Amino acid sequence: MPEQSLPINDIRFTSRRLVRELGFMGGDFAGTDLPPSAVHALIEIETCPGITARDLGKLLRLEKSSVSRMLRKLILSGDVLEAADSEDNRIKRLYLAGRGQDRVGAIHAFANRQVSNALSRLALADGRAILEGLRLYADALEDRSDAPVPTVEIVEGYRPGLIARITQMHALYYARTSGFGQPFESVVAEGLASFCNRLEKPQNAVWAAMRGQEIIGSVAIDGEDLGSDIAHLRWFIVDDGVRGGGVGRRLLAAALAFADRNAFAETHLWTFNGLSAARHLYETHGFACVEERPGSQWGSEVLEQRFVRPREL
Repeated sequence: MPEQSLPINDIRFTSRRLVRELGFMGGDFAGTDLPPSAVHALIEIETCPGITARDLGKLLRLEKSSVSRMLRKLILSGDVLEAADSEDNRIKRLYLAGRGQDRVGAIHAFANRQVSNALSRLALADGRAILEGLRLYADALEDRSDAPVPTVEIVEGYRPGLIARITQMHALYYARTSGFGQPFESVVAEGLASFCNRLEKPQNAVWAAMRGQEIIGSVAIDGEDLGSDIAHLRWFIVDDGVRGGGVGRRLLAAALAFADRNAFAETHLWTFNGLSAARHLYETHGFACVEERPGSQWGSEVLEQRFVRPREL
């Protein structure tokens, strides 16, 4: 399975689509006649009553002049009240007026319907995945200096959920990129489950890339199925969100070090033509393509490739 560059263009496209679907590009936004910046301002004033214009501008990433113009309109419309600070008259605090409270209530009702309608089309697990993904993406965009950078650890051995997670990553990736369906997923699950029953043998091993308790990548060495002197590198995959970050290289290095320590003469792997990033990764680790043959066993026609790497002495 390849380690590819992060899908920057896909993320940008989806971000633009999200902006359009939420109504940022024009027309009524959140059921109001207000621009998006004013809607966000009202929500933040409700969340932090007494916030200053300066702090509001920092929160919304707006210039001082833009904040001043926007607040002037909201004050004149009766949505926002401006009051002097109790200790320093030079500081002005912002609060929602009655009209503003009513307007924010309507905004919340509109937004809740919008989100609820979208989530009703998804499974519960998908909704949770969206929430976590949006949090991670927002934190990364914010580039917080105090935010801990999640570390990825390469760990050897079986752990609960390993078979299901590796199967899921394979099924989703190859359904999207190669059109593989249920037969492919079943073969992955059956083969991996059988292999894990043989992990007590010293010539077999599996590694997982762990980010906290989440499995985000895998690779295995099967030292039995191709003969006593050949290591079969199998189930090499990295989750979509971490490709290009070096996780695949670390997994591959762990597997090949194991193969060399156990004195396998060669390490073999099967892949498909067209995965150029994967081929480059394999070749930089000493693999060479020695066989190509057409195959359609997974539901779509592909050119299967066998790569071989001799043991490094």
